[in-house]
Amino acid sequence: MERMERTKPEETAPADVEPQARSDGAVTSTSRAAPASAVRAMNTFSEADLEKQRGVRRMKLTATGLLLFVAVVYVLAKWADNSGAGPWAGYVAAAAEAGMVGAMADWFAVTALFRHPLGLPIPHTAIIPTKKDQLGVSLGEFVGENFLSEDVVRQRLRAVGIGSRLGVWLADPEHADRVTAELSAALRGALTVLRDSDVQAVVGEAITRRADAQEIAPGIGKMLDKVVADGGHRRVVDLVVARAHDWLVLHDEQVMDAVQGGAPGWTPRFVDKKVGERVYKELLRFVTEMRDMPSHPARGALDRFLTDFASDLQSDTDTRARVERLKGEVLGRGEVQDLIASAWTAVRSMIVSAAEDERSELRLRVRASLLSLGARMAVDPKVQAKVDGWVEGAAVYVVTTYRREITSLITDTVAGWDAEHTTRKIEAHIGRDLQFIRINGTVVGSLAGLLIYTVSRALGA
Repeated sequence: MERMERTKPEETAPADVEPQARSDGAVTSTSRAAPASAVRAMNTFSEADLEKQRGVRRMKLTATGLLLFVAVVYVLAKWADNSGAGPWAGYVAAAAEAGMVGAMADWFAVTALFRHPLGLPIPHTAIIPTKKDQLGVSLGEFVGENFLSEDVVRQRLRAVGIGSRLGVWLADPEHADRVTAELSAALRGALTVLRDSDVQAVVGEAITRRADAQEIAPGIGKMLDKVVADGGHRRVVDLVVARAHDWLVLHDEQVMDAVQGGAPGWTPRFVDKKVGERVYKELLRFVTEMRDMPSHPARGALDRFLTDFASDLQSDTDTRARVERLKGEVLGRGEVQDLIASAWTAVRSMIVSAAEDERSELRLRVRASLLSLGARMAVDPKVQAKVDGWVEGAAVYVVTTYRREITSLITDTVAGWDAEHTTRKIEAHIGRDLQFIRINGTVVGSLAGLLIYTVSRALGA
């Protein structure tokens, strides 16, 4: 009645399978994508699975033994009844007969789940091996409709209270340190994976494209106009004039030689020398006065020049066009592109160093921000609601966008299982409990038979 089968742990089936009709109506498998780990787990029997199989066999023997017991009782009761042992024999025989019927019916029902009873291709038997793929599709649809719906996801996440829990967790300094360390490691890893040449090219292209797309002259003009109005350029003028004075003092001979060298050849040398000395003294006096007199006329003239230039940068078409041409020439130079590209290397080194140093300003600020955020999230309902809304929105987006992919993971995985191995493994896990159905059927059938026989005798009497 029961075919005892032993499955070896090393038995496996192809990793990728797809439903295919068999001549007997069953569904076998051919190539189809399925997670290899899930296929291996389902098609391989562990020691725990083998132990469960042994438990199923013991329960099968118990249920079958009970069936044989009631069969023997039935035979003996019928013999006793025919021998005139008394009315009790009829009651016992009726109970035993009904118990056998119940046991046989439940044996058929339990066996039909996993295989054809007695090997006969009876319709609607061997349900699990023949309907495995349909069960996988139904399971995927059930999960998609009842677990991956927007309402279910929102209700479950709202009940969890992620915002408040995350806030309490982040407010713990140890947890903030852990998150900071993980973020630093992730940042270092990302910067290590990125190739400098690729990032440099992207940065250079982005800066150049942004500069080409936007005219800079009006912005420079507004900034220069603001600087002049606030007197911010005066310190620069002070610095330039002071350095010019110091340079003239140190290079007096060179200045006079330059003036003398530009004199006509027909002038006497002493005249050239006097002219050179005079020019140098006047130039030094002019620079000295400009340095020491904030109200010097030259400073006022420079203020007016800068004001007019700032206005031209904003409104004069020719000036703006010349600035744009100059911008294009400067950006097109290789030295400028190299400078833009090298900025990434400097920034990356700075970030990596800061991420590796536990006492760096970057990590300390990140840690402080996490602690502050956690403290606010733990007590502020508005922040909690905002975080919960973000999490719910992200989860709903993933569920609604990738529901088909998620449910197909279930259907494809089930389709990738070998039908015979799947049947044996499912039977190993639930077969022991199913054998109690056979036992209960025997007992309940016996009691029902006894009751029916009793009622019949009573009515017949």
